[in-house]
Amino acid sequence: MSVTMDDVQRFEAFRPRLEAIAYRLLGSSSEAEDAAQETYLRWQAADTGLIEVPEAWLTKVVTNLCLNQLGSARARRETYVGQWLPEPLLAGDPMLGPLDTAEQRESVSYAVLVLLERLTPAERAVYVLREAFDYPHREIAQILDISEAASQQLLHRAKKHVAQGRVRAEVEAATARRVVEEFLAAATSGRTEPLVRLLTEDVEAIGDGGGKIPARARAVQGALEVAKFMRGLFKPSPAKLGLVGGAVEFHLAAANDRPALVAVVDGRVVGVMCLEISAGGIAAFRNQVNPDKLERATGIWAATEHDEPLATLG
Repeated sequence: MSVTMDDVQRFEAFRPRLEAIAYRLLGSSSEAEDAAQETYLRWQAADTGLIEVPEAWLTKVVTNLCLNQLGSARARRETYVGQWLPEPLLAGDPMLGPLDTAEQRESVSYAVLVLLERLTPAERAVYVLREAFDYPHREIAQILDISEAASQQLLHRAKKHVAQGRVRAEVEAATARRVVEEFLAAATSGRTEPLVRLLTEDVEAIGDGGGKIPARARAVQGALEVAKFMRGLFKPSPAKLGLVGGAVEFHLAAANDRPALVAVVDGRVVGVMCLEISAGGIAAFRNQVNPDKLERATGIWAATEHDEPLATLG
């Protein structure tokens, strides 16, 4: 079928939403872009004159492409080198999608994206479409070719799994930013005790280097062990500086709508540390240092203004 300019414009107006849906489902910006582009190719090949509700049609296509992708992605992650973590998105990235409601902000938080990996593809799709994009169950049922009752059941199970994985209530953004600043000061002090005081007893630290940057193959757990690990992680050495290409600036920024530490070398993002902060202290560190998952962050970083670094190592 020949595509008209109106068809192209209609699709391009909806592309950001398709990419935002795909990112929440896949945890990867490049895979989200690929899913949106494949949706466009199918839009080109379709008889658009027969499509009564284009947005619904496009959402159905991209969602089912992502569901197919999730099966192969999980198989690839079984052979992934080290821990697999989603790709973080910095503030200002349109792929974050809508952030108007508490549910939307929660659904794109890094902690929830990690938890979504535990869901079945169908549970994940219903959770994303309902919580992040406010689709009614009637439309979700049509998108996934299931009944409304099945959609409601899937959402109930998904929300239960997410709630079980998040046993602590998060603190306000201003408090979280202060805790991140205190953490960086403690981590660069070379002392363990100030770090321990900022952590919960069962804190966990996970890093994703993708086999390209050294990262612990297993999570570090417990306040004392994590404090020792962080003290070593933030201790500069010629080997570390050589690995990343120079002195590292640490900035307080937002990743996935939560305060985070962004490590930058000569304008290039070399790490994004997402912290899960509760009233009891820092409950989790998730550190993304895989260069393949930081290319988009570097582009966003270069295109947006940011504050002076809180600390520079090297």
